[in-house]
Amino acid sequence: MRNLITATDLPPISSPDIEYALLGPLFIIAGTAVLGVLVESFWPRASRFRTQVVLAVVGIVAALADTVWVYTDLDTVDADLVARGKIAAEGALSIDGPGVFAWGILLVFGLLSMLLFAERRLEGGLSAFTGRAADAPGSAAEAEAVKLKVEHTEVFPLALFALVGMMLFATSNDLLTMFVALEVLSLPLYLLCGLARRRRLLSQEAALKYFLLGAFSSVFFLYGIALAYGYAGSFDLSAIDTAVSARDGDENMLLAATALIAVGLLFKIGAAPFHTWTPDVYQGAPTPVTAFMAAGTKAAAFLALLRVFFVAFGGSQWDWRPTIVAIAIITMFLGAVVSISQTDVKRMLAYSSIAHAGFLLVGFVGAYAGVASSDRITSVSSVLFYLAVYGVSSIGAFAVVTLVRDSGGETTHLSKWAGLGRTSPWLAGSFALFMLSFAGIPLTGGFIGKWAVFSAAYAGGFWWLVVIGVLVSALAAYFYVRVIVLMFFTDPVGDGPTVAVPSALTSAVIIVATVATVGLGIIPGPVLDLAQHAGAFVR
Repeated sequence: MRNLITATDLPPISSPDIEYALLGPLFIIAGTAVLGVLVESFWPRASRFRTQVVLAVVGIVAALADTVWVYTDLDTVDADLVARGKIAAEGALSIDGPGVFAWGILLVFGLLSMLLFAERRLEGGLSAFTGRAADAPGSAAEAEAVKLKVEHTEVFPLALFALVGMMLFATSNDLLTMFVALEVLSLPLYLLCGLARRRRLLSQEAALKYFLLGAFSSVFFLYGIALAYGYAGSFDLSAIDTAVSARDGDENMLLAATALIAVGLLFKIGAAPFHTWTPDVYQGAPTPVTAFMAAGTKAAAFLALLRVFFVAFGGSQWDWRPTIVAIAIITMFLGAVVSISQTDVKRMLAYSSIAHAGFLLVGFVGAYAGVASSDRITSVSSVLFYLAVYGVSSIGAFAVVTLVRDSGGETTHLSKWAGLGRTSPWLAGSFALFMLSFAGIPLTGGFIGKWAVFSAAYAGGFWWLVVIGVLVSALAAYFYVRVIVLMFFTDPVGDGPTVAVPSALTSAVIIVATVATVGLGIIPGPVLDLAQHAGAFVR
């Protein structure tokens, strides 16, 4: 008679060991997003917008405070700060110095972006988002929604879901978790890009392009994950590193996996030749969403790129590093050269972001995993600092864009910005400061950021790449200075640009971004030391 297996014969199933204290910031943002969905379902519509704003801001501030606590509580592995933190959530997440630092800047970006989302004075008491996305542009139903002051208040929980996806993406320790995080951060952004109140057809086109190209890049990423699993027999980054270092698998499968995963990640950072979505999406999306993407998505994607290539594929660096170097050069040149021909401010900033992706890649290929010590700049620390500087300056620049308007809403054609320095010298001065920071002019955060990534590249022996980066920076300075000349030294066309009077929310964003841009240029030490203190990735 066949023996039957009973429940008592099976090994006990142990419950997963979840480090809830370390994962607190993730749970706070995710919980706040879920509460936002409940508010959409049950809260009275009359006060729903304010409730969502307060909920989002309070949730992000609470998560930021918890992130500070998590960072200060990370264990130091050794005196040289080689790695700080631990693997959590049954190996799915790596709560280490770089990841928690990324959480901090992502939450700051999220907080500033939520203030831009909450701005209502510019549209006569309504937000920058359309009242009902289902209404055809220019239809009577759309006019009715405007008359009734209907608003898409669910943009706040959508943004919070995207934010938690970014935080997961930056700390994922296995490829499957990374793919889930990629989709969690991407899907809400696809929706948000199509919700602009003005120029709705352009906004919907941007959302469709972003969705189609984003889905296409996700397929590449997922196929690369499958090949990496076939090579290493595991999704865990450390296990993949062990297999890569041993070189006991099919070499062609490894190369294919590396290339396909790189495509998915390079698409998210907007590196050439995977940049084609960037100018159209930046231009068509609601400007607060553009600011959120420009800062948050790039930061999260770069942390994921660093983690995958330094932890999982570090043993094959001589295979992928030449390709990344070539992509860095192409990306820098393409972003700088094409920016010169742009006549739209948002498209110019989009190509500027492409150029900055190239500069970040210079730091990425420099002092490879570097010996992370407290007195030496490395790829990781230089990229972390650069992302902080670039993100806050980008949000400030797009905040200024929301204020230069005409009868049709935001006026982003450069000709309309002529004479802005006379109409609103403080606003034009802030925008000029952000342009100088992007150009890497001394006494701005951008200068220190470029010094950091170029130092990392030089330390890695890529002095010639630093020379190329400096030359491209000089080329890129042309179109930044051109905008400054246009604002301060060019006569306005007609009555000149009209500057809307913002609420305290947008004003606060511009002031914080301005102070941070100057502060990180004059006193960069605290943040730069914090980035260096973050150490290397925990394996």
